[in-house]
Amino acid sequence: MCSSFCRHRLSVNGPLAITFVLILAGLSPWSSADTTDADIARSSNTSDWLAYGRTHDEQRFSPLTDINATNVGQLGVAWHLDLPNDIGLVSTPLVANGVLYFTGSMNVVRAVDARSGKLLWTHDPKVAEEIAGRKKTGWMHNRGLSLYGNKLFSATWDGRLQALDLQTGKLIWSTRTFDLGEPLYITGAPKAFKNKVLIGNGGTENGPSRGYVTAYDTDTGKQAWRFYIVPGNPADGFENNAMAMAAKTWTGAWWKRGGGGNAWHAFTYDEELDTLYIGTGNGSPWNRKLRSPDGGDNLFLCSIVALDPDTGEYRWHYQTTPGETWDYNSNMDIVLADLDIKGKPVKALLHAPKNGFFYVLDRSSGKLISAEPFADVTWATHIDMKTGRPVERPGARYEDGSENVTPGPYGAHNFHAMSFNPNTGLVYLPTIHMSVDYIDKSYDKTWQSVPFEGGTAVDYIESSRPRSYAGSLQAWDPIAQRQVWFVEQQSGQGAGTLTTAGDLVFQGRSDGLLKAYHARTGKELWSFDAGLGISAPPITYKLGDTQYLSILVGYGGGNASRLTPGSEDLGWAYGVHTRRLLTFAFNGKDVLPKQPPPFYATPILEPGFTVDPALAAGGEKAYLSLTCYACHGIGGIAGGMAPDLRASPMALSEMEAAFTSVVRDGERVARGMPGFPAITDAQLNAIRHYIRREARAASSSTGAALGTP
Repeated sequence: MCSSFCRHRLSVNGPLAITFVLILAGLSPWSSADTTDADIARSSNTSDWLAYGRTHDEQRFSPLTDINATNVGQLGVAWHLDLPNDIGLVSTPLVANGVLYFTGSMNVVRAVDARSGKLLWTHDPKVAEEIAGRKKTGWMHNRGLSLYGNKLFSATWDGRLQALDLQTGKLIWSTRTFDLGEPLYITGAPKAFKNKVLIGNGGTENGPSRGYVTAYDTDTGKQAWRFYIVPGNPADGFENNAMAMAAKTWTGAWWKRGGGGNAWHAFTYDEELDTLYIGTGNGSPWNRKLRSPDGGDNLFLCSIVALDPDTGEYRWHYQTTPGETWDYNSNMDIVLADLDIKGKPVKALLHAPKNGFFYVLDRSSGKLISAEPFADVTWATHIDMKTGRPVERPGARYEDGSENVTPGPYGAHNFHAMSFNPNTGLVYLPTIHMSVDYIDKSYDKTWQSVPFEGGTAVDYIESSRPRSYAGSLQAWDPIAQRQVWFVEQQSGQGAGTLTTAGDLVFQGRSDGLLKAYHARTGKELWSFDAGLGISAPPITYKLGDTQYLSILVGYGGGNASRLTPGSEDLGWAYGVHTRRLLTFAFNGKDVLPKQPPPFYATPILEPGFTVDPALAAGGEKAYLSLTCYACHGIGGIAGGMAPDLRASPMALSEMEAAFTSVVRDGERVARGMPGFPAITDAQLNAIRHYIRREARAASSSTGAALGTP
């Protein structure tokens, strides 16, 4: 790691020996100065990866050509770092001055030598201690970090924003962005710009929630400004004119149910136009019949909102799904690009949200330039270019109580990052192909979500697939608004992409394969079996004469919770496979320890245990209301984020005391299992009956062997 003198700019009259040492190390003598917006915006910098999307424009494009379409087959593992205590990994690493930074499970941040993988420091924010003894819902994973000045910024599951010293990992400041009593969490990467760092939160489904984003001073951690995404109770007055305007698009007493709009991803700073863009979330609850019973667009749900980066003041918005009722949030990437459209240069904004339409906007004004479906879409027929609004299909809002709709709540595109290559003019877009039946027959106007138990006010089940494959990687032309090439994928959860000037597109997949494709044709050029599903996007950087490719390997995100159908079929079981950070280079010679093959749980049939149907039904209700399914899966069938409860000895009668200590007392909170201090003995017993019922239903023979570690 760079020694302490590297932290400061060197005088041109300074010791030549110091400059020589830095050059030998592959660093510029000036590279260790504080990182500025100009540094993050500069696309020519190939030695660093300074932001989530590499540069402020979020293109995830590298101008490096050392690794290219003719020689990518020579890649090998240069080094790896085992992460035995991690589970789901979805983070984008950052690289600065030869050091690679990344966040893992439970928001543990690590810094490693980007050439060798040597661990330099670790920062543990002790999330387990923060949430111990409290009822808490959230996710163990996080999508990344932000770097600005001489600090690294990290956000924790429990709602803290922290500034760390780049060299040592020591905590400089920490601020709480929401109260621990609120049913919120953070999974997204902060966004640093103009001496501020922005963070939002998730939790729309966890209880009544009013979304907002907050900017903090990078030096002190003090709040600079906050922008609410939906209006609050009119009786309390509105924070600004934007909220007063938005309130006119809501009906009923929406504030009692929260409203939603939580911004958990998609923050882009436009250094050229000095504008901040945020992608906003879906409604709380999803079902507009209950949320805003007399209709309305419900601003600023499912929108791109442009803000003044200094004050948070509203500038303009474009709403992708007015009055949304399908969980079609717009928390997906916001990518900036200069395009030539009909012979005129356009400062464009590219966005492919859940609803299945690819949008191109003029980012100076928010004016819609074009919008076309990039996947199967049945909720709307097209976007009216005169109004900018979708033309909805009659019945799509499940007016009669149920309706088959494409896409489903997983979206046609989720958080998995798309990339844009200015040389090819194409966007590389991970795409999901799924339909669901939305059913709201069991909900009426008396329904109300409960904090930490939540709910959507509509049920959904996967009913069909519009294609023979669940997912695809496609190259999309944003000017012509058409698909140029695509690759079928059996899983709908292909990870984020990276594209380079070497005519390459890299993508990890849920089946554990990291692949390189020709950026212009989609031809597969290289494949590496990582032995475990990949949910994180790759990055690339060059130090000295060597271009590196780095990626975190560890199936994660909501799909690993089995909220995505079929994730349990992949066999990436909890506690079986070692999560890793892999880095590739030409002729890399590192030998990876072999991973176990895919593992499938064998449910335990407890001899002598008689399932009480009434208790099991009550246990199912408790299991769902406590959101146990968010990690352990519906029916206790896990997708890799947590143990498969049907095969866990913890749920056996002889382990009753241990089961209680884990579920009520939070004995394993350090592994991401929060305690539920208010759960009763009766509920615990009922949940055990439910688990035994599901285990029995999954097996036709008694005495099945233990199937998970």
